[in-house]
Amino acid sequence: MREYFCDRLANGLRLVTVEMPHLHCAEMACYVQVGGRDESADLAGISHFLEHILFRGSLDFPSTFVLERAFEAIGGAVNAATDVESTCYHSRFHPQHLDEAAHLFASLLTRPLFADVELERRIILEEALDDLNERGEDVSPDNLTAGLLWPDHALSLPTIGSTASIKAIREDDLRAHHGRYYTPVNAVVVVAGNVRREATLQAVTAAFGHWRGSGGPERQSPAAREAHAPEVAWAKDSDSQILLQLAFRAPGRGHADTVPLRVLRWILSWGGASRLMLRLREQLGLTYHVEAGLSMLADCGSFTIDLAVAPKNLERAVTEVLGVVARLCREPVPEEELQGVLRAYLFDLEFSQDHTEAMLSRYGWGELAGYLRTVEDDRREVMAVTAEAIQQAARSVFAPGNLKLAVVGPWKEAHRRAVNKVLVAYSPLTEA
Repeated sequence: MREYFCDRLANGLRLVTVEMPHLHCAEMACYVQVGGRDESADLAGISHFLEHILFRGSLDFPSTFVLERAFEAIGGAVNAATDVESTCYHSRFHPQHLDEAAHLFASLLTRPLFADVELERRIILEEALDDLNERGEDVSPDNLTAGLLWPDHALSLPTIGSTASIKAIREDDLRAHHGRYYTPVNAVVVVAGNVRREATLQAVTAAFGHWRGSGGPERQSPAAREAHAPEVAWAKDSDSQILLQLAFRAPGRGHADTVPLRVLRWILSWGGASRLMLRLREQLGLTYHVEAGLSMLADCGSFTIDLAVAPKNLERAVTEVLGVVARLCREPVPEEELQGVLRAYLFDLEFSQDHTEAMLSRYGWGELAGYLRTVEDDRREVMAVTAEAIQQAARSVFAPGNLKLAVVGPWKEAHRRAVNKVLVAYSPLTEA
């Protein structure tokens, strides 16, 4: 059985169908290639703002209430998300209502009313407060490390925007942004579940065939920066814990280290027996949870490690995290550990074929991003990963000059001095 089908409509819209006949449900997603990196500082957050506005009603469903009820009537619960490279709208639906689902998404994306802009602005300003302390300072570790990783580039801006930019966005700006980026050639519709390719193509063609436009992003890569030492952003926040994010600059998703870095992330934080959890939680009791993340964009990326600790444990936590990653640079992963991680990774890959949301992302986002990887592609490449390849990737990414650290919480100057001393001493290729 084929993993997926990809069709292109006459207007340039791409349709990806993933037939999963063993399921009782289906899910549809619409990916548009626009996000935070396509914005200027004065209109930062406009992609996210537009995502919100589209839920304010369309020509066919003239209010949020009517639109939401229409999705609920076919078994759905529509939602959306905006990141730095794309915006995604998605909902599950009963397979018997494929035509209605396609019609709903087409109306949402192509016939918005741009209603209630001021009301939505107030909601987004409330949402943006999540990233600010009581003095209005940014305390989001993601935002702080982005500023260090990608200075003077749109990737350094918060996806939600700033208070000033959210207040500056006008209806005309939203309409222009929609007209430029919400075009069929700049979008992918993907349907996964108990559907057939022929019926899906017919439904999507009927719903989206009228869509016209040819715009899309023109992106600039962040400048290469020669850094030889870690950089730190410190932010005060009234809390009982200190939030830490260690972010290492990484290559884009087309790099040869992509698959080794994915496996490396599993080695560090796959579960309770992974290296970071084992050392910082199970052996030392420094944190409740620690997690590694890998974000690989078209031309750059970051490898992150996030945790929260009591102020008294800050210095020790930074020391131990750096010790764990330094060991990966100095020593190959033992064969038994590597095989256990690869086996778990492959099981997870197999399990993903039972989940529509995983298939939407793999094939829909993959088609949009020009990085479509089948399950078999991933299985084959993961099985070929060696301890040497992982060590080489670790040495490349975990270099001191790639490290950006965000420290957020009730820290004191003594904490700053102690952590800075740890960072100065960080040398992953030198034995402690």
